[in-house]
Amino acid sequence: MNPADLGLPVDVPSTALFTDHYELTMLQAALANGTADRRSVFEVFTRRLPEGRRYGVVGGTGRVLDAVENFRFDGAVLDFLRERAVVDMRTLDWLASYRFSGDIWGYPEGEVYFPGSPVLRVEGSFAECVLLETVILSILNHDSAIAAAASRMSSAAGGRPLIEMGARRTHELAAVAASRAAYVGGFTSTSDLAAGFRYGIPTVGTSAHAFTLLHDSERDAFTAQVASLGRDTTLLVDTYDVAEAVRTAVEVAGTELGAVRIDSGDLLLVAHRVRQQLDELGATQTRIVVTSDLDEYAIASLAAAPVDAYGVGTQLVTGSGHPTCSMVYKLVARATSADPKAPLAPVAKKSTGGKTSLGGRKWAARRVDADGVAEAEVIGTGPVPAALADRQLLTQLVKAGEVIAREPLEAARDRHRAARAGLPLSATQLSRGEAVLATEYI
Repeated sequence: MNPADLGLPVDVPSTALFTDHYELTMLQAALANGTADRRSVFEVFTRRLPEGRRYGVVGGTGRVLDAVENFRFDGAVLDFLRERAVVDMRTLDWLASYRFSGDIWGYPEGEVYFPGSPVLRVEGSFAECVLLETVILSILNHDSAIAAAASRMSSAAGGRPLIEMGARRTHELAAVAASRAAYVGGFTSTSDLAAGFRYGIPTVGTSAHAFTLLHDSERDAFTAQVASLGRDTTLLVDTYDVAEAVRTAVEVAGTELGAVRIDSGDLLLVAHRVRQQLDELGATQTRIVVTSDLDEYAIASLAAAPVDAYGVGTQLVTGSGHPTCSMVYKLVARATSADPKAPLAPVAKKSTGGKTSLGGRKWAARRVDADGVAEAEVIGTGPVPAALADRQLLTQLVKAGEVIAREPLEAARDRHRAARAGLPLSATQLSRGEAVLATEYI
């Protein structure tokens, strides 16, 4: 059995209702006036990165592909729409046989992006494309925000392992998606068993303060845990007095104790004291894991501390202050008629307030310097310059309605590592700044 084939439990029988009411009313009106079949191109992009961020990370592409495949209006969904009079009978009949039959191109998962980057391009009839707006944006905005936060944290960790521990700080299904996105961004494991089951992410966990408090003494708790889980377990040492707990932990488990976890206090100071104490007790190989409301800044501040791993929860699953990427899904080109041979005409919203967009079906490429370091995100609507032909970023994900680019999660994780390494060094600075690459339109 492949757990990835099972899908996640949801409160409705398909992804078709993960959309907004007005998608269906637009469909009804388009069907009525004959524009529903016009060939159309929609693009997902963001006009700006979250304040202070220097790059974005594409997360959730694999989940988008699953959502498009499962976008089906079955009997229960159609009954709901009929009972609520959301659309008329003609539209209900059209929805009953809905299957996305178009093409989807996009930045592969784990790739980095910048303002204006056409992260995803959806092509097909207006009718079939417009319905996918909300579900695509809800996935990409959430997962990309978590992946970006994870990337910053993994960069700050400097190669030390990171454990995702945020399930209790967000919606139960969002927690599974967040764990997946965090893994793409560089985390090494999760505490969430649903994420391990669904996506094969390594899971870890030992005990909480409640286990210590359950027992008559800390020694009793440590003895029970070591007897059950072995000497390589991780003992939580800050329930009472840290120094006394460390001493007891080594007495119980011996110098082969796997790790101790610190979840409170001045982590920098306590980590140094614990490391010194462990070494003096002969437990030189015992690792130190720190938790307690960490973010990328706290992780960076512990760079010089004798810390072996970090556990991160709240700040990770909330995007470390930026829970969305503000991506939008805009119609950028449409045919001049319903004739399949009709040419595409670029279209774009023109308004004040920073919400303008550029029309036309776009390509994207990343120009690099003589050392192979990225220097610009180049976006165009015409022919691709020969010098950029082998630097294009968009890959085909869906062809004529069939997913053709599904990949293991490890591939997205490896891709992100390589993409981040190809950016200028300033990309990983935590100080506030502008996007590390300029976007050039040609």
